Amino acid sequence: MEEQILHTHKGNVFYWRSVTWDAGKDTIFFLHGLTADHSMFEGQIPAFASDFNLLTWDTPAHGKSRPFASFDFGDTSEYIKSILDKNSVDQVVLVGQSLGGFLAQSFIKRYPDRVKCFVSIDSTPYGFGYYSGFDIWILKQVEWMAHMYPFRLMKKAMSKQVSTTRRAYENMMHMLSPYNKRELCHLMGLGYAGFLDDNCELKIQCPVLLILGEKDRTGKVAQYNKAWAQQTGYPLKIIKGAAHNVNVDKPDEVSACISRFLSESI
Repeated sequence: MEEQILHTHKGNVFYWRSVTWDAGKDTIFFLHGLTADHSMFEGQIPAFASDFNLLTWDTPAHGKSRPFASFDFGDTSEYIKSILDKNSVDQVVLVGQSLGGFLAQSFIKRYPDRVKCFVSIDSTPYGFGYYSGFDIWILKQVEWMAHMYPFRLMKKAMSKQVSTTRRAYENMMHMLSPYNKRELCHLMGLGYAGFLDDNCELKIQCPVLLILGEKDRTGKVAQYNKAWAQQTGYPLKIIKGAAHNVNVDKPDEVSACISRFLSESI
């Protein structure tokens, strides 16, 4: 993968693309989760490198895409579109983990014709009916509540919560390492606030696959995914022995699951 930069008026967005680019192949764009970075998809890149053009990035205000003036879902959709346009991608497969699933749905909301398939990895749905008033209230409290924790313990607790394997734990600790406490807590608040502001009733026209770690204990992600699958009929694949960062806990199983879905959908 080769590093590229998208220059915006709010800051630089770093992204990575396949070194060998074939205009005749489909393109997958991997979108990572909140407070993470592109390295969480290192287990997927080799699995798809020969058959697809690949894109991934550090979401604005994450990883190398810092400092960044603000974090806005509408702007983020425009940055995704700019990257696709720059690389002459008419339609893309979006694979979004957690926050990345929100950003994928935000893009689908604005540019439905640009998305060929959507894979949600331990994310949750757009739509008002899934979330109670208490759920929404809790999401609004995330930033100040996070400030209550000692920083070192908070990073360890976050990494432990999203992983079942040493590999995934160490990956999350590494992805958290660039942030100071104020920046990390604010980023968490911005991520959830962005979702609440952008949320809407969304009917997705392209094929959708939901992937969930069996041991995902992050909020009510597991509950939301089961309701999402039940209400829409989207297939839900539960990966045994994996937590919220399921694609890092079980990279081969997740890659195989995505591969089967794409072979049936594209």
